[in-house]
Amino acid sequence: MAHLFDELKVKSITLRNRIGVSPMCQYSSRDGHAQDWHLVHLGAFARGGAGLVIMEATGVEAAGRISAHDNGLYSDEHVPFLKRITDFIHGQGSVAGIQLAHAGRKASRTRPWEGDADLPNAQGGWDVVGPSAIPFAEGYRTPLELSENEIHGLVQKFADAAKRAHAAGFKWLELHGAHGYLIHNFLSPLSNQRKDKYGGSFENRTRFFKEITESVNGVWPKDLPLTVRFSCTDYMPGGWNVEESVLLARELKKLGVDLVDCSSGGNAKEAKIAVGANYQVPFAAQIRREAEIATAAVGMITEPMQADAIVRTGQADLVLLAREMLRDPQWAFRAAKALHKMDRAQVPPQYLRSVS
Repeated sequence: MAHLFDELKVKSITLRNRIGVSPMCQYSSRDGHAQDWHLVHLGAFARGGAGLVIMEATGVEAAGRISAHDNGLYSDEHVPFLKRITDFIHGQGSVAGIQLAHAGRKASRTRPWEGDADLPNAQGGWDVVGPSAIPFAEGYRTPLELSENEIHGLVQKFADAAKRAHAAGFKWLELHGAHGYLIHNFLSPLSNQRKDKYGGSFENRTRFFKEITESVNGVWPKDLPLTVRFSCTDYMPGGWNVEESVLLARELKKLGVDLVDCSSGGNAKEAKIAVGANYQVPFAAQIRREAEIATAAVGMITEPMQADAIVRTGQADLVLLAREMLRDPQWAFRAAKALHKMDRAQVPPQYLRSVS
């Protein structure tokens, strides 16, 4: 079996280890434009030894952002600064990835440290959309139900953003179908009560995601990884579940997806989630086993031996860390030392004293 510090080859891309940085919203862009904050934030993880660094959820249209400060790829003008970021990441031996997203009914919010409240249109907010006119929770807007023509337009916007992602130098693409955002809204019966071909049956509820995948696969280079993230369960009766996730993974694999990033929840405020170490790892293991596709495990993975065991026992091919990377951007080097896999040649010479 593979170990945490074995390489991972996906198509033409080889990750130097099985450690990735999960996409984390920074709410620090301006009109969709990344800033110096993003260069330093993401660059620190690449400099710290992670094999893969995935940029935060990036809106495929302005109205697809969670907040007015989210990153975007809905304009060619967003590309040049992102290219500066990817060049730095690749210069440190890591692979730069990006997550394309649409916030759906959870859009037009203030930043978390500003209350995570509705952002009124008069203060720069906007109308939100979804498969059905069902708000996420009290205090959230009721989304406008998308027409079929509007759905087709959004499919094209994902493809357009994917082309810009490639122009910006990203070598790993992830489509965000998790956490109660637009794609997840279509997947789950809790948020999708349509009566047309985009609602009702499993085939219909997954149609939007599959159309996006096909459209993106048509423009994304065939030799670069195309991956997805979805919530494997809503943790709610009558909601999206892990059995449907396995079926979806099988279908997305046929459409060119190389890996599933296995998360959970986010589409029901009242869901009871027993969060703890490895709490989402069983989803990655089940989808890897039953759908026969590579997976990434994410959520409360903090310790080197814990991460190595996930890979070594075949539960996932890749581990993604978020908050632990914020605490310690050099986590990968710390893990390498703990697991006796330190390669000093991969450490920037300016930081060699930190790993001795």
